[in-house]
Amino acid sequence: MKNIRKIMSVAIAALIGSYSAMADEGMWMIHAIDAALEKKMQERGLQLSANEIYNADAEGADVADAVVSMEFGCTGSMISDKGLLITNHHCAYGDVHALSTAEHNYLEEGFWAMRSDEEVNIKGKRVFFLKRVLDITEEVEVLKKEHDVQARPMGMRKLSYILETRYKKETGLEAWLASMWDGSKYYMALYEVYSDVRLVAAPPVSSAAFGGYIDNWEWPQHKCDFAMYRVYTAPDGSPAEYSKENVPMKPKAKLKISLGGYKAGDYTMVIGYPGSTNRYSNSYEVNFYQTVRQPVCNSIRGKQMEIIKKWMDADPEIRLKYSDYFFTLSNIQELYSGEVECIDRFGVIGKKEEGEKELQEWIEASPERKERWGSLLNDLKTKYLSVAEPERNVNYYRETIVRGTRISRACTKINAFRTAVMTSQGMTPKKSIELQNGPDPAETEFCNTFRFCGNKYGKHMSAILKEYEGIDMRVEKDLFRFAVEEYYSNIDHAYIGEYQKELYDRYTSVNGTDYLGLADSIWENSFFTDMQRLERFISEEHTLTEYLTDPLFRFLQEVKVTRFNEATLAAEGKVSRSTLNKEFTHALYQMRMDKGIVQYPDANSTMRITYGTVGGYEPYDGVICDWKTTPAGILEKYQPGDFDFTLNDRQYLLYRKGDWGRWGFGENGSQMYVNFLTDNDITGGNSGSPVLNSKGELIGLAFDGNKESLASDVYCTPGYNKCVCVDIRFILWTIDRYAGMSWIIEELGI
Repeated sequence: MKNIRKIMSVAIAALIGSYSAMADEGMWMIHAIDAALEKKMQERGLQLSANEIYNADAEGADVADAVVSMEFGCTGSMISDKGLLITNHHCAYGDVHALSTAEHNYLEEGFWAMRSDEEVNIKGKRVFFLKRVLDITEEVEVLKKEHDVQARPMGMRKLSYILETRYKKETGLEAWLASMWDGSKYYMALYEVYSDVRLVAAPPVSSAAFGGYIDNWEWPQHKCDFAMYRVYTAPDGSPAEYSKENVPMKPKAKLKISLGGYKAGDYTMVIGYPGSTNRYSNSYEVNFYQTVRQPVCNSIRGKQMEIIKKWMDADPEIRLKYSDYFFTLSNIQELYSGEVECIDRFGVIGKKEEGEKELQEWIEASPERKERWGSLLNDLKTKYLSVAEPERNVNYYRETIVRGTRISRACTKINAFRTAVMTSQGMTPKKSIELQNGPDPAETEFCNTFRFCGNKYGKHMSAILKEYEGIDMRVEKDLFRFAVEEYYSNIDHAYIGEYQKELYDRYTSVNGTDYLGLADSIWENSFFTDMQRLERFISEEHTLTEYLTDPLFRFLQEVKVTRFNEATLAAEGKVSRSTLNKEFTHALYQMRMDKGIVQYPDANSTMRITYGTVGGYEPYDGVICDWKTTPAGILEKYQPGDFDFTLNDRQYLLYRKGDWGRWGFGENGSQMYVNFLTDNDITGGNSGSPVLNSKGELIGLAFDGNKESLASDVYCTPGYNKCVCVDIRFILWTIDRYAGMSWIIEELGI
């Protein structure tokens, strides 16, 4: 009876978490928290004023001053007076991978700087602190009108260059122009940028990425997904390039860490730099991605993952080489697959169509609106139907020829090499895409007769050889074999090059096409596919033609790309999809303005705030998910020998012991949470964002979404969109008890 009561109490708690007051959808601009939004957040539980969250004119610090952009790919937070920054491990994955060797595999061992002099500078890493956001819509409109009068239309790229240069010169800060609602509003964000950033801590993937890609986008999860960097400045506190003389930064603000925990229904907010959403998309655009683009990407990338994982599981050296690439590939493939599934499951296209009926009625109600947008929806429908077939071919081309293998990057460097050779001899080489329309006689003669040694062009040869550092030829050969068959089997053969057609005919008989033989004939005869052949070829004297006629280079380059472009442009007609999509956004924005509907712009890597509550959810009928996970779940999932679910001996013993010390809670500190759920509205770029309580204190880091949220790029589904977070107490326990970094705990002043 006790067990039944216990099970019922857990289910009831989960239901309470699931059906607590739902957050309002929206990634709100941090500088535009008006009185109405402030009131809504306070009604949910916020104990701060809007000015305490963001106020560029305040003399003191606000919460947003402690939140930074990690080069607009992830978000971080300042948590100490000595420049300590916390973000997600998967945001640091590439840095940790780059530092790893067979002798010191920091991905699997973890990276722990036990003293400040063990912190490692990450070359090229930059951290952006937002100083101010300015509404410059009127200034933009004046500039555009001036150029229109001079018959010099101004696109976003030129507009950004002019205005960003102007504001950078005037303020001394990094300036970035952002267009909202496809040009309905313009804002200039000003940043102070720091470029001496050093890695301090990163747990092993068995902790940070426990469950691997299998648990990615799933719930429950059990990841300690964090990493720490330190920002350094010149001795006077100003931004500076790396130097041994630099000192830890004294940030204007730092986040206070809360050990008080949270419960279902508690207020949360997330501040960060969400990358992009497309919620102003129309039904025809969504249907195009759903039926034309994503199925191609998902199918091919899924099979590429199978090929790579087979080799990674068989050879630790290959795992090290391909781990970063596989991590990125799996993340995107899982995202796109889940997006297709969720768009269908939640009827997103139908909901878009319902909104478009309302929009059409609003358009019809005004002669001016009808003149501008009366045929807009029909034009969109016609446009997307017309481009479906050429774009399907383009997608197969991109997924097989362009990115089907990693060795293809080395081949593309040959074009830069060709340009350098010809330029050094006083010639003006044609672009490679121009040569696809037919050979240039003068260029052909030069390539056939000019003899030289490749080592003379060391810079370009180094660029080619560099592409081989992180690849294994056995993996690449399998990927190439797969790419060849997918390419020939799915591309309209009107687009294949002459050399490709010649090979296809040679290996095709009444019994079908021998794709394996075709691929192997290219592979075995290319100097690109064997390091000894490559180095010998470069060191010997050859004509440029001998480089350009390498079978692998020819196969990858002799695609009639211009015909792809021509087919798409012909289908586009005079007015492009992008122009029509832009008009749709303008119409939707104006309708909502007209009806007094409060709206937020699509995410575009500008600082945003979302608010919500802690709580579980019901992903399917009769399936109730709790809002938190514990270390017990790690032990339940633990599978020795399975890389994604394995633990090292120290982790296993510590989890089994369950001694959480001062980081635990409950009776005698016996409890610990690993991950928890909120309904904050997030997307890519929010990774590493601080999850804050009602007082603005740090309780965790956002690191993932649930599978049911994967349509949120185009549509937010209330009740299903969840933000997966790692508990700050579990992070601190890992730093303290697992890694033994007591000096960091002391620095945090906890």
